[in-house]
Amino acid sequence: MSALMIGIDGVTLEADARAWIGDPRVAGVILFARNIVDRAQLRALIAQIRAVKPDLLLAVDQEGGRVRRLREGFVRIGPLGEIGALWERDPSLARRATRLHAELMAYDTRLAGFDFSFAPVADVAGGNECIGDRAFHADPEVAARLVALYVERQQACGMAATLKHFPGHGAVEADTHVALAVDQRPLPAVVDDLLPFAAGIEAGARAVMMAHVIVPGIDPLPAGASRAWIRLLRQTLGFRGAIVCDDLAMVGSHGLGDLGERLRAHHDAGCDLLLVCKPDQVETALASELSLRRRSLARVRALRQRRSIRLPSAEHWWKASWDTLQSLLEQAERA
Repeated sequence: MSALMIGIDGVTLEADARAWIGDPRVAGVILFARNIVDRAQLRALIAQIRAVKPDLLLAVDQEGGRVRRLREGFVRIGPLGEIGALWERDPSLARRATRLHAELMAYDTRLAGFDFSFAPVADVAGGNECIGDRAFHADPEVAARLVALYVERQQACGMAATLKHFPGHGAVEADTHVALAVDQRPLPAVVDDLLPFAAGIEAGARAVMMAHVIVPGIDPLPAGASRAWIRLLRQTLGFRGAIVCDDLAMVGSHGLGDLGERLRAHHDAGCDLLLVCKPDQVETALASELSLRRRSLARVRALRQRRSIRLPSAEHWWKASWDTLQSLLEQAERA
């Protein structure tokens, strides 16, 4: 099967989670707020996980704003939408803020012991409440410019960038966490929303997360289970990195059937990494009979940054970068 990334319970590594991680099909673990108290506890948990499988991918959602799992003792980065607001006043300052945001996010997350954060959001800000200010801008061209800058800087800081949620969730009314989401817009509008993803791929993004969004004009299946969408991503946009499905516990994927059927559908469509974030579903996922694809595993393992990089830890550097970013965003609020 495609490789699995799983969620676990608790702030220490329990026996069941230890056994799950030891399964060869488990290539990664994603941690949530439920797993994190502070830096010291997180450091101990990550050490426990690495002791079981040293080359395991460790991920977190650390976009900024509402979606920020690292809180106590970590940099309080804001949502990308604040940078989009700054663009309206001064595009050059917005570009600078984009690079600073990517730098602070990547370095702080890497210093915590993670391989990467699932970032940046490449959706267009089209009114979806779940996406909201997580997206840079409502104009696909502006979003594309800022996404490309973010990807370049994030990866220069030693963290693989993940573009999400392909082919775009920002203008779809429903929230895929709690409902089936269908994009009924004319196809030209859907195509416009691909621009930030195309720009991020051109900038070198190494992963793309699929949305549980259905575009009837392309395929009646959610994008992550759609061969048509993944073919477009691979062949038309030329993406060669890892394709990740969104969490299979989300209601947006439930139209495909039970968890086993959802896993198979995303595997068969061509996803390389399948997210099973609810711990009570991991046993079911591991009981599936799908075989591990070597090509998928290679793409997933390539997300882990093996080369050592110098992570700035001097307090003055962090304070200067943080103060500069805050100053730029405050200018946007006053405009």
